Amino acid sequence: MTRPLTGFAAVSALALASQGAPALTSIGPLRRVLWPNLAGVGAPGGVALTFDDGPHPDGTPAVLAALAELSWSATFFLLGSQVTLYPETARAIAAAGHEVAVHGYHHRNHLTRSPAAILDDLRSAQGLIADVTGSEPRWCRPPYGVLSTGSLRAARTCALTPVLWTAWGRDWAQTTPTKVARVILRDLRVRGTILLHDSDCTSTPESWRATVRALPIIAERIQKSGWSVRTLTTHLVN
Repeated sequence: MTRPLTGFAAVSALALASQGAPALTSIGPLRRVLWPNLAGVGAPGGVALTFDDGPHPDGTPAVLAALAELSWSATFFLLGSQVTLYPETARAIAAAGHEVAVHGYHHRNHLTRSPAAILDDLRSAQGLIADVTGSEPRWCRPPYGVLSTGSLRAARTCALTPVLWTAWGRDWAQTTPTKVARVILRDLRVRGTILLHDSDCTSTPESWRATVRALPIIAERIQKSGWSVRTLTTHLVN
């Protein structure tokens, strides 16, 4: 028979459960129903397009070129570690009229980090991104889309608003443009938020190539639906 936890063990288990409770929001269907703002459910008439894990010296310019061809605007969730390596690419995102946001400094699951470490990570990335791009981020997204109590407290302290997504392309894996588009379009609804990646720093090498080639396929469906494609600020605020 399993004995109930008592004393320090019980307190530790309760603290761990409390820290991890927000991770329930990583369950897509549950998130869209119970926390639509966090899921990125926005204004009627269009969808938001977001990219994670950049900037990347090859992937980001390719994505920017594809977006220019489509006349689309997007929000890029940047990693501070990548901005440090490729500041000119980060500046190019803002210069092209896209929105920059915070993905953290390091790509580490917040459930494995202390609240103090999460806050330091978020602050470091936020300040760096603002300094390099000249744009003050207003949105944040935790690595892997997994929030903790520490994530929420850090975001509040930094005056950042967490936003996840309603449809993702699973484009970090070894895949094809057709499959990326099919996975996105399966879950995409008007007012939703798309997650893709412009970098392979945490995924299969050159996985961004499938993403770039998937964009025109996704565009065909979106254009037939008559939806606009916009940044999170336009999608969620206006």
